Amino acid sequence: MANFSKSSVPLFSMDVYQNEYLPEGGREVDAIITVTATGGGTVGSAVTAPHLYTSGQGPSAAVVVMVDCSGSMDYPPAKMRNAREATAAAIDTLRDGVRFAVVAGTHVATEVYPGGGRLAVADATTRDQARTALRRLGAGGGTAIGTWLRLADRLLASQDVAIRHGILLTDGRNEHESPDDLRATLDACAGRFTCDARGVGTDWEVKEVTGIASALLGTADIVADPAGLAADFTRMMETAMGKEVADVALRVWTPVGATIKFVKQVAPTVEELGDRRSEAGPRAGDYPTGSWGDESRDYHLCVEVPSANIGQEMLAARVSLVVPEPGGSSRNLGAQGLVRAVWTDDMAASTSINPQVAHYTGQAELARAIQQGLDLRKAGDFDGATTKLGRAVQLANASGNADTAKLLAKVVDVVDAATGTVRLKTKVEEADEMTLETRSTKTVRVKK
Repeated sequence: MANFSKSSVPLFSMDVYQNEYLPEGGREVDAIITVTATGGGTVGSAVTAPHLYTSGQGPSAAVVVMVDCSGSMDYPPAKMRNAREATAAAIDTLRDGVRFAVVAGTHVATEVYPGGGRLAVADATTRDQARTALRRLGAGGGTAIGTWLRLADRLLASQDVAIRHGILLTDGRNEHESPDDLRATLDACAGRFTCDARGVGTDWEVKEVTGIASALLGTADIVADPAGLAADFTRMMETAMGKEVADVALRVWTPVGATIKFVKQVAPTVEELGDRRSEAGPRAGDYPTGSWGDESRDYHLCVEVPSANIGQEMLAARVSLVVPEPGGSSRNLGAQGLVRAVWTDDMAASTSINPQVAHYTGQAELARAIQQGLDLRKAGDFDGATTKLGRAVQLANASGNADTAKLLAKVVDVVDAATGTVRLKTKVEEADEMTLETRSTKTVRVKK
C-alpha cells in the first residue's frame, strides 16, 4: 500500500486573462479563467484532509473498479491476467479507510468483491481478500457497459462519502446494449460519481470510451499493450486518492442583455461544458467540473454583451466556484474572477488578441482538426483528411504541443510542420491511430 500523509483542505484561487477592450459596437468578450487548488494533497499521492472524514470513521471516499470479463478478454490469454494484476495494483494503492468494490462486466454486471451490495473498507485484510477474489475472474460472455455503470452507481450511492469514483476497463465494443441505452445510463449517472475509462488493446470503440469519461467527468486513454495496465491503474488510483473536494461547479453570472456563447475546459483537456449548465438563480448558471485535488485547470468563457459607445464599460461576467450543501443550497469556495468589457477607439488596444485566448483557441481547433481528419480518413476522403491533419500538424507545431505532434507523425509524413504540409501514411498501425484519436483533446498549458 502507498504511504500517505495528512494534508490540509485545498484553497482555491482564480485568475482571469483577457483583452477587455472592444471597438465601438463590439460585442464578443473572451476570457481564459485559470482555477487552481493548492495546499491540499498532491496529485499522485493521497490525502486525509479533515473534511474527508465522516463522523470520525475515516476518509470519506469510495471507489468501484469495473473490469471487462467478456469473452474477448481471453485473446490473448495474458490480457485477463494483466487485468487482474492491474486491479490488484489499484487496490493496493487505496488508502486505509476508503470504501471499495470490484465489479466484473460482461453482458451483465456481477459483484466480485465484497459482494452482497456492500463495499469493503480498505485495510490489509480486505486488500488480501480482494486479491484472492480477483484470482477467480475469468473471461466469457458479451459486453453491456451500461449495466456495469448502473451497478457501480448503486454501490457508490449506498455510501455516505464525499468522493465517489469509478474506474472502468474494456477491451471491446458495447455490443449487447444499444447506444441509446448507454446514453440513458450516462445521463442517469452524471453528477453522481466520476469515472476514468480505459480501453485495452485495439478492438474497442474510441468514441464509446471517451464518451463515458466525458459524461462522468473523468479521463480516457488507451493501453495498447495489456502489460501496461498495472502501471496505468496505479496512476489512476493515485490520482483518485488525491481528490479532496467533490462536485465543484463553475458558477457564471452575466448581467441583463448579456448571453453566454460557450464555456469549455481547455486544459488539461478540451471539454465542452455548455450543455451541462444548471440554472443557479437569476442570470446565473453552474457548470460541473467534477472532483479536485492539488491541481490547476483552464476554462474558456465567451460572452456576448450589448453594444455600447466609446468610453463605456461594464462587467460582462462574474465567475465563482461553488459546491453543493445539504438541502439544495451551495457554498462558495471563495475564489472569484471578473470579466470586463471596455469600449475604446484605440485600434491597437481593441484588436489585440490576448495570448492565453489565442493559445487555447488554437488548442481547441487542434482537437477538432484531428478528430475531423481521422473521421475523413476512415470514410475514405483522403484529400480532406490530409487537409485537416495538415492543419493539426501546423497547430501542434505552433503551440509547442510536442506530444500531439509525435502522435500525428505516426499517421502522416510531415513535409513542413510550419505550413502544415503532410502526406497520409499508406500504412498506419491501428494502435497509433486510436492513440491519436483518444488523446486528441489533451492540451499544453500556455506559458503565462
